[in-house]
Amino acid sequence: METMRDRFAPVVSRLLDEDPRVVVVLAEIGRDGFTEAQRRHPDRVVNVGIREQLLVGAGAGLALTGLRPVLHTFASFLVERPFEQVKLDLGHQDVGAVLVSAAASFDWPAGGYTHMAPGDVALLDTLDGWTVHVPGHPDEAEMLLRHAVAAGDDKVYVRLSAQSNRRAHPVDGARFRTVREGRSGVVVAVGPVLDDVLDAVADLDVTVLYATTVRPFDAGALRRATASAGTDVVLVEPYLAGTSTPAANDALADVPHRVLGLGVGRRELRRYGDVAEHVAAHGLDARSLRERIGGFVGERERAGAVAARS
Repeated sequence: METMRDRFAPVVSRLLDEDPRVVVVLAEIGRDGFTEAQRRHPDRVVNVGIREQLLVGAGAGLALTGLRPVLHTFASFLVERPFEQVKLDLGHQDVGAVLVSAAASFDWPAGGYTHMAPGDVALLDTLDGWTVHVPGHPDEAEMLLRHAVAAGDDKVYVRLSAQSNRRAHPVDGARFRTVREGRSGVVVAVGPVLDDVLDAVADLDVTVLYATTVRPFDAGALRRATASAGTDVVLVEPYLAGTSTPAANDALADVPHRVLGLGVGRRELRRYGDVAEHVAAHGLDARSLRERIGGFVGERERAGAVAARS
């Protein structure tokens, strides 16, 4: 199956043809995908070499001239390694860019921890004004990439993954989408975890919200869902567990509620393994999710049943 990253270069190459403001900045990684685009637009496909800090700095400089830079490399090299440049060159100077990452939390286990970035979204949460897209399918990635590039001069992060759901859903770059309705809790599934979440909750009476844009956090959608499904909320994120727990708590600050944040654990897994083994080790496979979600949303139901019998 085509991956999100497979879709990235062709989509952005077409955007280079369509919009004279678009410029692509690379740091060696991904350059082969832009060979033809570089021939057509030699001044708007820039490879800075293995210099990730320069990647962001150059992008910020191009933004200051009025261009719309698209910066691409692995997530650990795009957000973590040049974080000071993301904070200052983009944030402090108040200029925008589209940061498009690959490798997600552990898409290339053989690359080791240097090529993993489970903390990228949490790190961007320390900065102001970032939109964060987490597509769950190549078609969604294309739609969100186009949306990000067209989003004026905003600061946008698009997190691509080799993991994918079986089918795409309509996305608008803003709102959560209700894909299942229930009465005993709300599960927010982010990007490529949706299929495993739906498999996990098949026999549970819960509402499932699908999130492909997590910042800004769609507080309104969560509030509407909890109004009918109850205020037990489970967040399932394909990056650091609990990243969106503060946002969910803020959304429900005026009502009693509980939040369980599931995602990639802080403990480093020091054997390469494969992606499926990492997913299972972090409890993000359908079987583990069924146990963890069922145990959480079932607590209140069991307590109610005991109280009714008393």
